[in-house]
Amino acid sequence: MSEDFNFTGVAQVGQTQPQNLSRASTSRDDGNSGAVGHDNLLPIANVGRIMKDVLPPQAKISKRAKETIQECATEFVGFVTGEASERCRRERRKTINGDDICHAMRSLGLDHYADAMRRYLQRYRESEELAAALNNGSGGGGGIQIDVRAELSIFRGNEQQDRN
Repeated sequence: MSEDFNFTGVAQVGQTQPQNLSRASTSRDDGNSGAVGHDNLLPIANVGRIMKDVLPPQAKISKRAKETIQECATEFVGFVTGEASERCRRERRKTINGDDICHAMRSLGLDHYADAMRRYLQRYRESEELAAALNNGSGGGGGIQIDVRAELSIFRGNEQQDRN
């Protein structure tokens, strides 16, 4: 049984030839445990760590659940990046930046995430300016970290529960 995650057509209205963005899709019935095609997936350890962050300490996550989220997250990143890339192509630019990602999220109907990303980018840019000022432009920086999770309501809910 093949499990394909395909968002094709959602953001590509008007294209004559739909693209298959499902690079992360693999078949689990081939006897290889889905090993083919996993080169392009996000690292499963990182995905598992992110999943664990929003769960109670005693909660467990099955391997299959991690693999499913790994595939979905990889597809999501590719989907948003593809939309950002299309904007850059239209504007004849070669480099995707944070503003392009925010614009892509908004154009894909992911306004909540675009707003969180915009706030994160603002804080990141401010911290870079502060680091540059502290280091007199030596480019060292690196001591300031920003947690993007604070920008997303799913994490804010957990913080409020932790305080109670």
